[in-house]
Amino acid sequence: MNERQRARRPGGRSARVGAEVHRAVTELINERGYGNFTVGEVAARAGVADSSIYRRWGGLETLLTDVALTRLNAQSPMPDTGSLAGDLRTYAAQVAREITGPDGLLLVRLAVALSSNGQQGQQARDDLRAERTRQLQCMLDRARERGEHAPDAFGVLDHILAPMYIRVLFGMELTPDYVDGLVDRLL
Repeated sequence: MNERQRARRPGGRSARVGAEVHRAVTELINERGYGNFTVGEVAARAGVADSSIYRRWGGLETLLTDVALTRLNAQSPMPDTGSLAGDLRTYAAQVAREITGPDGLLLVRLAVALSSNGQQGQQARDDLRAERTRQLQCMLDRARERGEHAPDAFGVLDHILAPMYIRVLFGMELTPDYVDGLVDRLL
């Protein structure tokens, strides 16, 4: 088999470059905040050429959206405990751990920053919201298939996620009892 016929290996150089670029973006956002670094600085931190970033992502907003969507999909898998109450409690506890961790508010910072950055930024924000809503909808649809009464995805966003994010933004603690209480009030 010659070079052209050889299949691309998942997890090869491309995956390593992507992981390094994502790591660099996360570090720069945590150190400087959004809008205070360039593609060139991301490339230097990741040890790649800036042309690699432009070729793969096209620009900073697209890269930031990719980082945010990747984190969103990796951090909060949708639980399947067999009941909506169990699923929501597990999910809310996962989100609480996520947003109180070292990179906790990264997604929030990215969504807020992107939404004020023109049409491309607003599209990135909408993509993040659509992905979170899609994830929640899968969990809620499973509950309905089991015959449970389930709220809509925006109900979960409004009554569980939003209060947790607000508390973290204002430096308030997220206790397990508080998080469970949000679920209880929604249900």
